[in-house]
Amino acid sequence: MGQNWSSDAELATDFNAYDDLTEQAVGFPLVFRALGLDPSGLDPSGPGHLLDYGCGPGRVSLLAARAHPALRVTGVDISPHMLGIAAERRTHERVHYRRIESADLSFLPDDSVDAAMSCFVFINIGDLETVREVTAEVYRVLRPGARYAVLDSNPETVGIRFATFRTGEPGRRYAPGETRRVQLFGSADTLEIEDYHWPLDVYREVLTGAGFAGVDVRTPVLADALALGAPVVPLPGGDAAPEATHAPMVLAVGTKPA
Repeated sequence: MGQNWSSDAELATDFNAYDDLTEQAVGFPLVFRALGLDPSGLDPSGPGHLLDYGCGPGRVSLLAARAHPALRVTGVDISPHMLGIAAERRTHERVHYRRIESADLSFLPDDSVDAAMSCFVFINIGDLETVREVTAEVYRVLRPGARYAVLDSNPETVGIRFATFRTGEPGRRYAPGETRRVQLFGSADTLEIEDYHWPLDVYREVLTGAGFAGVDVRTPVLADALALGAPVVPLPGGDAAPEATHAPMVLAVGTKPA
């Protein structure tokens, strides 16, 4: 029934060694753009405080802070081992890491955060009610008009080998909430873990149910990131890489009504 992210120190170390090229090429630039982050740091309408819910070892929190010089980032996670790695290897004057228990963000007041993201979090929660609790708590701390971006592996490209990962077995159909075997190839040794299968309509239902408006669920390919002017991240296969024709990830974005 999946791994224990909150207490497995070896898993945290192995996961930190994973080189997430596909995510850097296709996923993270679209998350940042969806949240209105301005790389110049000169846009006064852009968010000043970003919540990274499920920050893991701090990789995406640090990317965001480095790319957007006016941004403060609060990265939260349930794993003390992940946060230990983040604090040791990904320190930054505008990034603060904090351990939480599940969906509890009580240290943050209502309407106090300008934007929020969760990268590869929902697929690591096997209980849909917990997914809803996380989303509702993120909704609470966001200010009116702020956006929440959720990035996960695409349930419609199960079994396809991308540059750095494969989720699920080729040709197999998964029920909602069913566990899938995941292979992460971007490290010295292939790391095998399990995640949970959530169909695309679950993302729309969960965000809408929490109160988010204008929920957009999309499955981007490499060209969508490049069209934004995202940095070119070389992928094995170049123009023929699977990421060019198959969407490796789902991006769901909702806005808290003003």
